[in-house]
Amino acid sequence: MKIGVLALQGDFDAHRKRLSELGAEVVLVKKPEQFEEIDGLVIPGGESGTFLKLLGEAGFEKLKEFVRVMPTFGTCAGAILLAAEVENPPQAGLGALDIGIRRNAYGRQIDSSIREGKFGDAPIEMVFIRAPKISRVGLGVEVLATEGSDPVAVRQGKVMAATFHPELAEDTRVHRAFLELVENGSKNLPKIPPIDREP
Repeated sequence: MKIGVLALQGDFDAHRKRLSELGAEVVLVKKPEQFEEIDGLVIPGGESGTFLKLLGEAGFEKLKEFVRVMPTFGTCAGAILLAAEVENPPQAGLGALDIGIRRNAYGRQIDSSIREGKFGDAPIEMVFIRAPKISRVGLGVEVLATEGSDPVAVRQGKVMAATFHPELAEDTRVHRAFLELVENGSKNLPKIPPIDREP
């Protein structure tokens, strides 16, 4: 299984290490043609606006084509790029997940924190760094993890996103769920019990 990590900026190396530990062959993706070599892609944290500049128009279009059909996992800035709607300020996105997301919703870098949330029904440590907040969840989107009443990890089809940084905690369950999604496709979902959401 060959997993690409978008390596234009941000904390891509932490994802590379985690995925390698879990047995994946990891490719650091720096050019659009590398999308053709991989079975799945991780878009790491960083600054989403900078990602867009570094990708350029051709790279953005190639990435958009990839996320339509191939398993993709975005964390923090990666989650912003995958969202259908972005606010604070508005920004172009890949539209791969039917969610609304608000950038820097928890404040500045100094307001970063480690919190306990739930992944399925089980507790999990979550690292938030200038994190965005999911403000709307579409009907076809499954909530995989919550922190308090907030959805913080979601999945729709072959695309996953988390507003926290699972690569910075010791728990490997989030990355394992993504690798399972790459291996089995969206028909055989990662074995995570559904979360009851308030209507």
